[in-house]
Amino acid sequence: MYFNANDLTSFMAQKDFIDTAIVPLVSVDLTSERLKQSGTEADFLLSLTSFIEQQFKGRLLLMPPFSYSVTLKNEEMPKQLEAQLHNAGFKHVFFITCDHSWTNIGEEVNVIWLPAIPLESMDKGVKNSILEDQLRQVIPILSTKWAQI
Repeated sequence: MYFNANDLTSFMAQKDFIDTAIVPLVSVDLTSERLKQSGTEADFLLSLTSFIEQQFKGRLLLMPPFSYSVTLKNEEMPKQLEAQLHNAGFKHVFFITCDHSWTNIGEEVNVIWLPAIPLESMDKGVKNSILEDQLRQVIPILSTKWAQI
């Protein structure tokens, strides 16, 4: 389910069955050197998390992207957001990012890091194949955490 008005109505009715929140951590770098890469990462991350949502619809809620710039990056924000999501009833909270530096807080919150794959020039079939490959890397991580509680 997505964090939008229609899906949140369903979420409220099925809240007991939806135990996982996924939050994309999206770096926004507006410097001319990193602007294109930043867009590639955002495109990949939002496509992948949307694909994950489709595969696990009814089990998880895909939160809006948590976007930050290098100067506004704050390691406490994911921890605080995770605490709020736990307080809202989510047993599992996962942050998915293409920014490897977030793995430093990976022991305090669940951070899944994947390198960005440029999807913009791929046709839909190849793009879906790439996303399926990436999903196969994410499933064991989700399954392990889901089995712990």
